[in-house]
Amino acid sequence: MPQIKPPLPPKLTLPTMYNLPSEDAEEPGLPDEFHDLQPQLLSRTMRLTNYSYERIFTGSDLNLYYDVRHTQWYKRPDWFLVLDVPRLYEEKDLRSSYVVWQEGVNPFVVVELLSPGTQKEDLGDYAELEPMFEETTAEELSGISAESESSNGQTLKEVPPRKWDVYERILRVPYYAVFSRYSNRLRGFKLEGGHYQEQTLDPENPRFWIPELNLGLGVWVGEFEGITRQWLRWYDSEGNWILTDTEQAVKETEQERQMKEQERQKRLKLTEKLRALTPEQLEALGINQEELES
Repeated sequence: MPQIKPPLPPKLTLPTMYNLPSEDAEEPGLPDEFHDLQPQLLSRTMRLTNYSYERIFTGSDLNLYYDVRHTQWYKRPDWFLVLDVPRLYEEKDLRSSYVVWQEGVNPFVVVELLSPGTQKEDLGDYAELEPMFEETTAEELSGISAESESSNGQTLKEVPPRKWDVYERILRVPYYAVFSRYSNRLRGFKLEGGHYQEQTLDPENPRFWIPELNLGLGVWVGEFEGITRQWLRWYDSEGNWILTDTEQAVKETEQERQMKEQERQKRLKLTEKLRALTPEQLEALGINQEELES
């Protein structure tokens, strides 16, 4: 749509999620089961008291378009949370991507899961070689790309910024967490003064509290979808792990079973007490002894 005077807002003039691609086979970072399961656990254990389910959106491996000057540029966060937006795009359609200039709200939390070769992209200057990155080359760690090198002082191709820079400088995401499934290390960053500051976490019990959500991210050891390992999941203000919908249903079923068993035990004790009474005492209580024995 051509610009007019006064210019129309980006939401009306720039591409929408229907116009922008949702896949790129050359995207760095190899997919694996963990990248599928971990985001599910994050979404299923997040319970917010200040926002209804219809007013939050969580995305996983979804194109996040962020720059009105480069409408084809995007990042694919492993998991992200946006507050106070409709669950559905324009309250009617499932999203195929998240387009910032269409939605008008930036993500509030982003979680990245480290993969071989993506630590510089995800962590910027905080990147460190981890055990599974032994074969990562110095070039990969430094993030040097042939496309960004210069020839005779001329830039060959403009290269999109790293995820770290997009989250910190462009989208200004307030909270950013990075987790490695290889070392089980959680790192939490908070946007302070326009830059991410790494938060000090207890290495024995790593937990990253987010006061605005009244929730925190921690490393939990347990079984999810049949796999027992260390996972990221949400915990509440009392330090309790938030249950998934399935876990909550199992808990409620067990509580119901326990209540029924307690009621049965109470009836048995009452019956034993009544059986100890004489026929005259039972008659005075209006109880038929034959019914008591049945």
